[in-house]
Amino acid sequence: MNLADRRREYRQGELDERHVEADPLVQFHGWLTEALKAEVLEPYAMTLATVGADGRPAARIVLLRQADAKGFSFFTNYTSRKGRELADRSRAALVFYWAELERQVRVEGRVEPVSASESDAYFAARPRGSQLAAWASAQSEVIPNRIELERLVAEVAERFGSGPIPRPPQWGGYRLVPDHIEFWQGRESRLHDRLLFTRTSETAAWVMQRLAP
Repeated sequence: MNLADRRREYRQGELDERHVEADPLVQFHGWLTEALKAEVLEPYAMTLATVGADGRPAARIVLLRQADAKGFSFFTNYTSRKGRELADRSRAALVFYWAELERQVRVEGRVEPVSASESDAYFAARPRGSQLAAWASAQSEVIPNRIELERLVAEVAERFGSGPIPRPPQWGGYRLVPDHIEFWQGRESRLHDRLLFTRTSETAAWVMQRLAP
C-alpha cells in the first residue's frame, strides 16, 4: 500500500515560548486538561518504550494513572516483558498523541517502582473484573488458547468468592521521573513547533529550547 500521497495540513494551533509554562509538568497538565475537554479518545493513553538487555526496543500503549510533580505513573505486571525490561534498564520513554488537537508530548527519564501503598490503593479502586484478570494473567507468557485464560479467571473468581481481592505480589506501579519533556504542535507545511525542556538533576531548573521541526 503506497501512502505517499496521503497527507493533511496542521492548522489548529501554535506553540509560543512567551505563553508556555516554565514548569513542563504544569504545561502538560494544561494540555491534558484541554484534551479531556475536547473529548479526545483516551487522552491518558501513552506509548511506553523500553529496551531489553539485548538492545531490542519494544513499545506498547499503557494508561497514565497519575501525573504530578514526581512524574508519570502507570501500573502493570512486574514479570511482564516491560516489567523485566524496566528492571534491567530503568530508563524509558513515553509519547502522548492527541490527533484531534494536532499535538504530541514526548517524555524521557528514569523509572522507579511506586510505593506498595500507592499500588494497593490503585488496585483496590480497580473494577473487580480487572482485579481478577491481574491474578489470572501471566502477562507476556505464551498460553495455549483463550479458553485457558478464561478458565484461569474462573478459578481465581472461585478462589476469592465474594470477598475482597488483594493486590497480586507481581503487580504494581511504576513512575517515570522525567528529565526530558518535549511539546509538539503541528503547523502548516510541516514547520511544526517543538519546545524541549531538559534538566540535569531532579533539583535543577528546567531549561527550555526550541527545536527545528
